[in-house]
Amino acid sequence: MLRRENPGFLTMLHRFLAATGRRILDYLAQPIAGYEPFLATDPALLQRCLQPGDVLLIEGNTRLSVIIKYLTQSTWSHAALYVGGDELGRNEAGEPLALIEASARAGVVASPLRDYAQFNTRICRPVHLGEADRRQVIDHAIRSLGKQYDVKQLVDLLRYLWPYPPVPVSVRRRMLALASGDPTRAICSTMIAEAFQSIGYPILPPPGGEPVAMAPYMAREIRHIEKHGLFTPRDFDISPYFAVVKPLLEDGFDYRRLSAVA
Repeated sequence: MLRRENPGFLTMLHRFLAATGRRILDYLAQPIAGYEPFLATDPALLQRCLQPGDVLLIEGNTRLSVIIKYLTQSTWSHAALYVGGDELGRNEAGEPLALIEASARAGVVASPLRDYAQFNTRICRPVHLGEADRRQVIDHAIRSLGKQYDVKQLVDLLRYLWPYPPVPVSVRRRMLALASGDPTRAICSTMIAEAFQSIGYPILPPPGGEPVAMAPYMAREIRHIEKHGLFTPRDFDISPYFAVVKPLLEDGFDYRRLSAVA
Protein backbone atom coordinates (compact mmCIF):
# COMPACT_ATOMS: atom_id res chain seq x y z
CA MET A 1 0.00 0.00 0.00
CA LEU A 2 1.41 3.35 -1.01
CA ARG A 3 1.95 5.88 1.74
CA ARG A 4 0.39 9.27 1.19
CA GLU A 5 2.71 12.24 0.99
CA ASN A 6 2.66 14.49 4.04
CA PRO A 7 1.47 17.95 2.86
CA GLY A 8 3.18 19.64 5.79
CA PHE A 9 6.51 17.99 4.99
CA LEU A 10 6.25 18.97 1.31
CA THR A 11 5.53 22.57 2.28
CA MET A 12 8.55 22.66 4.57
CA LEU A 13 10.73 21.09 1.89
CA HIS A 14 9.56 23.63 -0.68
CA ARG A 15 10.35 26.49 1.71
CA PHE A 16 13.77 25.05 2.53
CA LEU A 17 14.71 24.64 -1.13
CA ALA A 18 13.44 28.11 -2.02
CA ALA A 19 15.32 29.71 0.89
CA THR A 20 18.50 27.85 -0.05
CA GLY A 21 18.09 28.94 -3.66
CA ARG A 22 17.74 32.57 -2.62
CA ARG A 23 20.88 32.29 -0.48
CA ILE A 24 22.82 30.92 -3.45
CA LEU A 25 21.54 33.73 -5.67
CA ASP A 26 22.46 36.33 -3.06
CA TYR A 27 25.98 34.91 -2.98
CA LEU A 28 26.29 34.82 -6.77
CA ALA A 29 24.93 38.38 -7.08
CA GLN A 30 27.77 39.84 -4.99
CA PRO A 31 30.09 42.09 -7.03
CA ILE A 32 33.72 41.17 -7.49
CA ALA A 33 36.16 43.64 -5.97
CA GLY A 34 38.33 45.64 -8.32
CA TYR A 35 36.06 45.63 -11.38
CA GLU A 36 36.67 48.55 -13.73
CA PRO A 37 35.11 48.95 -17.18
CA PHE A 38 37.53 49.15 -20.08
CA LEU A 39 35.43 51.75 -21.91
CA ALA A 40 32.01 52.54 -20.44
CA THR A 41 29.78 54.67 -22.69
CA ASP A 42 28.35 57.85 -21.20
CA PRO A 43 24.67 57.16 -20.32
CA ALA A 44 23.45 60.25 -22.19
CA LEU A 45 25.28 59.17 -25.35
CA LEU A 46 24.04 55.61 -24.92
CA GLN A 47 20.46 56.84 -24.65
CA ARG A 48 20.79 58.99 -27.77
CA CYS A 49 21.94 56.00 -29.79
CA LEU A 50 19.51 53.38 -28.50
CA GLN A 51 16.28 52.63 -30.33
CA PRO A 52 13.24 50.70 -29.06
CA GLY A 53 13.78 47.02 -29.75
CA ASP A 54 17.57 47.17 -29.35
CA VAL A 55 19.25 44.55 -27.19
CA LEU A 56 21.75 45.97 -24.71
CA LEU A 57 24.50 43.56 -23.68
CA ILE A 58 26.24 44.13 -20.35
CA GLU A 59 29.57 42.80 -19.13
CA GLY A 60 28.57 42.48 -15.48
CA ASN A 61 30.76 42.40 -12.37
CA THR A 62 29.23 39.73 -10.13
CA ARG A 63 30.35 36.22 -9.28
CA LEU A 64 27.66 34.87 -11.58
CA SER A 65 28.80 37.17 -14.39
CA VAL A 66 32.29 35.65 -14.26
CA ILE A 67 30.86 32.14 -14.57
CA ILE A 68 28.52 33.01 -17.45
CA LYS A 69 31.34 34.71 -19.34
CA TYR A 70 33.56 31.68 -18.83
CA LEU A 71 30.96 29.14 -19.92
CA THR A 72 29.91 31.14 -23.00
CA GLN A 73 33.45 32.30 -23.90
CA SER A 74 32.20 35.86 -24.14
CA THR A 75 32.58 39.35 -22.71
CA TRP A 76 28.83 39.58 -22.07
CA SER A 77 26.99 38.10 -19.10
CA HIS A 78 23.63 39.88 -19.21
CA ALA A 79 21.15 41.30 -21.73
CA ALA A 80 18.26 43.74 -21.55
CA LEU A 81 15.67 44.90 -24.08
CA TYR A 82 15.49 48.65 -24.63
CA VAL A 83 11.97 50.06 -24.66
CA GLY A 84 12.67 53.77 -24.19
CA GLY A 85 10.19 56.54 -23.47
CA ASP A 86 8.02 56.64 -20.38
CA GLU A 87 5.59 53.81 -21.03
CA LEU A 88 7.15 51.72 -18.26
CA GLY A 89 7.04 54.63 -15.81
CA ARG A 90 9.85 56.13 -13.76
CA ASN A 91 11.72 55.15 -10.62
CA GLU A 92 11.84 57.13 -7.37
CA ALA A 93 14.70 59.23 -8.75
CA GLY A 94 12.55 60.24 -11.72
CA GLU A 95 14.56 58.21 -14.23
CA PRO A 96 12.65 56.46 -17.05
CA LEU A 97 12.44 52.70 -16.72
CA ALA A 98 13.76 52.14 -20.21
CA LEU A 99 14.94 48.50 -20.03
CA ILE A 100 13.24 45.16 -19.52
CA GLU A 101 15.47 42.44 -18.13
CA ALA A 102 15.20 39.07 -16.42
CA SER A 103 17.15 37.47 -13.61
CA ALA A 104 16.58 34.48 -11.39
CA ARG A 105 16.89 36.75 -8.34
CA ALA A 106 14.42 39.52 -9.24
CA GLY A 107 12.33 38.01 -12.03
CA VAL A 108 11.37 40.17 -15.02
CA VAL A 109 11.65 43.85 -14.14
CA ALA A 110 11.89 47.30 -15.71
CA SER A 111 15.12 49.19 -14.99
CA PRO A 112 16.67 52.59 -15.71
CA LEU A 113 19.52 52.85 -18.18
CA ARG A 114 21.73 54.40 -15.50
CA ASP A 115 21.96 51.03 -13.72
CA TYR A 116 24.59 50.12 -16.30
CA ALA A 117 26.41 53.45 -16.54
CA GLN A 118 29.63 51.97 -15.13
CA PHE A 119 29.75 48.84 -17.27
CA ASN A 120 31.05 47.87 -20.67
CA THR A 121 28.01 47.55 -22.93
CA ARG A 122 27.16 46.73 -26.53
CA ILE A 123 24.10 47.63 -28.58
CA CYS A 124 22.75 44.88 -30.84
CA ARG A 125 20.07 46.10 -33.26
CA PRO A 126 17.64 43.85 -35.19
CA VAL A 127 17.90 44.72 -38.88
CA HIS A 128 14.95 45.77 -41.07
CA LEU A 129 12.46 45.40 -38.25
CA GLY A 130 9.17 47.07 -39.17
CA GLU A 131 7.35 49.27 -36.68
CA ALA A 132 4.50 46.80 -36.16
CA ASP A 133 6.91 43.92 -35.52
CA ARG A 134 9.02 46.09 -33.22
CA ARG A 135 5.90 46.92 -31.23
CA GLN A 136 5.00 43.24 -30.98
CA VAL A 137 8.47 42.36 -29.65
CA ILE A 138 8.22 45.08 -26.99
CA ASP A 139 4.66 44.12 -26.03
CA HIS A 140 5.71 40.50 -25.65
CA ALA A 141 8.45 41.55 -23.21
CA ILE A 142 6.10 43.89 -21.33
CA ARG A 143 3.66 41.03 -20.76
CA SER A 144 6.50 39.17 -19.02
CA LEU A 145 6.99 41.94 -16.42
CA GLY A 146 6.44 40.69 -12.90
CA LYS A 147 7.18 37.08 -13.74
CA GLN A 148 9.00 35.39 -10.88
CA TYR A 149 11.26 32.38 -11.25
CA ASP A 150 11.08 29.32 -9.03
CA VAL A 151 14.48 29.12 -7.33
CA LYS A 152 13.89 25.83 -5.49
CA GLN A 153 15.42 23.91 -8.42
CA LEU A 154 18.86 23.78 -6.83
CA VAL A 155 20.42 21.67 -9.59
CA ASP A 156 20.09 24.78 -11.77
CA LEU A 157 21.99 26.88 -9.24
CA LEU A 158 24.58 24.65 -7.58
CA ARG A 159 26.66 24.38 -10.74
CA TYR A 160 27.33 28.13 -10.60
CA LEU A 161 29.21 27.76 -7.31
CA TRP A 162 32.11 26.23 -9.28
CA PRO A 163 33.45 29.16 -11.30
CA TYR A 164 35.86 27.40 -13.67
CA PRO A 165 34.86 23.80 -14.37
CA PRO A 166 37.71 22.06 -16.28
CA VAL A 167 35.69 21.12 -19.35
CA PRO A 168 36.48 21.62 -23.06
CA VAL A 169 35.19 24.74 -24.80
CA SER A 170 32.90 22.63 -26.97
CA VAL A 171 30.84 21.43 -23.99
CA ARG A 172 30.87 24.48 -21.70
CA ARG A 173 27.68 25.81 -23.26
CA ARG A 174 25.89 22.58 -22.38
CA MET A 175 26.58 23.13 -18.72
CA LEU A 176 23.93 25.85 -18.90
CA ALA A 177 21.32 23.21 -19.73
CA LEU A 178 21.90 20.57 -17.06
CA ALA A 179 18.35 20.91 -15.77
CA SER A 180 17.01 23.74 -17.96
CA GLY A 181 14.63 24.92 -15.26
CA ASP A 182 13.47 28.42 -14.35
CA PRO A 183 16.76 29.71 -12.86
CA THR A 184 18.76 28.70 -15.93
CA ARG A 185 16.23 30.26 -18.32
CA ALA A 186 16.34 33.49 -16.32
CA ILE A 187 20.13 33.59 -16.19
CA CYS A 188 20.22 33.16 -19.96
CA SER A 189 18.52 35.57 -22.37
CA THR A 190 15.47 33.42 -22.92
CA MET A 191 12.87 36.14 -22.31
CA ILE A 192 14.37 38.46 -24.95
CA ALA A 193 14.86 35.65 -27.47
CA GLU A 194 11.24 34.57 -27.03
CA ALA A 195 10.08 38.11 -27.72
CA PHE A 196 11.86 38.10 -31.08
CA GLN A 197 10.80 34.56 -31.88
CA SER A 198 7.17 35.63 -31.38
CA ILE A 199 7.43 37.46 -34.72
CA GLY A 200 9.65 34.84 -36.37
CA TYR A 201 12.82 36.94 -36.07
CA PRO A 202 15.86 34.59 -35.85
CA ILE A 203 18.67 34.80 -33.33
CA LEU A 204 21.08 32.19 -34.72
CA PRO A 205 21.21 30.77 -38.26
CA PRO A 206 19.77 27.29 -38.76
CA PRO A 207 22.44 24.59 -39.29
CA GLY A 208 23.07 24.19 -43.00
CA GLY A 209 21.02 27.27 -43.80
CA GLU A 210 22.87 30.58 -44.01
CA PRO A 211 26.26 30.62 -45.80
CA VAL A 212 28.34 31.10 -42.66
CA ALA A 213 31.34 29.19 -41.37
CA MET A 214 30.38 27.09 -38.37
CA ALA A 215 32.49 25.04 -35.96
CA PRO A 216 31.70 21.30 -36.17
CA TYR A 217 30.04 21.20 -32.76
CA MET A 218 27.99 24.39 -33.34
CA ALA A 219 25.30 22.68 -35.43
CA ARG A 220 24.57 20.43 -32.45
CA GLU A 221 24.73 23.39 -30.11
CA ILE A 222 22.23 25.44 -32.11
CA ARG A 223 19.74 22.57 -32.11
CA HIS A 224 20.30 22.21 -28.36
CA ILE A 225 19.81 25.94 -27.80
CA GLU A 226 16.61 25.98 -29.82
CA LYS A 227 15.23 22.95 -27.99
CA HIS A 228 15.77 24.36 -24.51
CA GLY A 229 15.45 28.05 -25.38
CA LEU A 230 18.75 28.78 -23.67
CA PHE A 231 19.98 31.77 -25.61
CA THR A 232 22.82 33.70 -24.00
CA PRO A 233 23.95 37.34 -24.41
CA ARG A 234 26.75 36.15 -26.69
CA ASP A 235 24.20 34.85 -29.21
CA PHE A 236 22.98 38.37 -29.94
CA ASP A 237 26.56 39.58 -30.36
CA ILE A 238 27.56 36.92 -32.91
CA SER A 239 24.15 36.75 -34.59
CA PRO A 240 24.30 37.62 -38.31
CA TYR A 241 20.83 39.18 -37.93
CA PHE A 242 21.72 41.85 -35.36
CA ALA A 243 23.90 44.85 -36.19
CA VAL A 244 26.44 46.04 -33.63
CA VAL A 245 25.92 49.76 -33.00
CA LYS A 246 28.85 51.77 -31.64
CA PRO A 247 27.65 54.99 -29.94
CA LEU A 248 30.76 57.07 -30.60
CA LEU A 249 30.51 56.36 -34.34
CA GLU A 250 26.75 56.96 -34.39
CA ASP A 251 27.21 60.30 -32.64
CA GLY A 252 29.09 61.91 -35.52
CA PHE A 253 32.63 60.63 -35.07
CA ASP A 254 35.22 62.46 -37.17
CA TYR A 255 38.78 61.23 -36.93
CA ARG A 256 40.10 64.62 -38.15
CA ARG A 257 38.49 66.41 -35.23
CA LEU A 258 39.94 63.82 -32.85
CA SER A 259 43.42 64.26 -34.36
CA ALA A 260 43.16 68.02 -33.97
CA VAL A 261 42.33 67.72 -30.28
CA ALA A 262 45.20 65.29 -29.73
